[in-house]
Amino acid sequence: MRRLLGVLRTGEHQEAGEYVPQPDVRQIEDLVEQCREAGLPVDFRIEGTPRPLPSGVELTAYRIVQEALTNTRKHGGPNAGASVRLVYFDDGLGLLVEDDGKGAPHELYEEGGFDGQGHGLIGMRERVGMVGGTLDAGPRPGGGFRISALLPLKPAH
Repeated sequence: MRRLLGVLRTGEHQEAGEYVPQPDVRQIEDLVEQCREAGLPVDFRIEGTPRPLPSGVELTAYRIVQEALTNTRKHGGPNAGASVRLVYFDDGLGLLVEDDGKGAPHELYEEGGFDGQGHGLIGMRERVGMVGGTLDAGPRPGGGFRISALLPLKPAH
């Protein structure tokens, strides 16, 4: 049901009546480059040995990074920079997206947002939950914002 709602919410699965391939972890580098071209400095690193992952984990990872970088651009201020880390563990994929911007108001990351805002973080939590992972989002000590996720490679029981 959540997958269906995600399709309905975003309309991302169809383009001109055709199904389009879903983005995966390999396309995160392209996403980072697009952000750089739009003026957001992003440091991107991969740790561990990249390997194929279950398609749900691939899509979830891409969408988390996409939303986190979008939030940096929206809320970080004009001089914000970001870093993206993908860490391949034996039993999962770790994601860490941090920025050094202004951060987001408390109401946007606690209790699901307010006044129709904060849906990006709600969507991230839903996506991570669908693959049995964990997500932590909030302000960084010293300023900025941090989103970290652990996506397991085995389905939750």
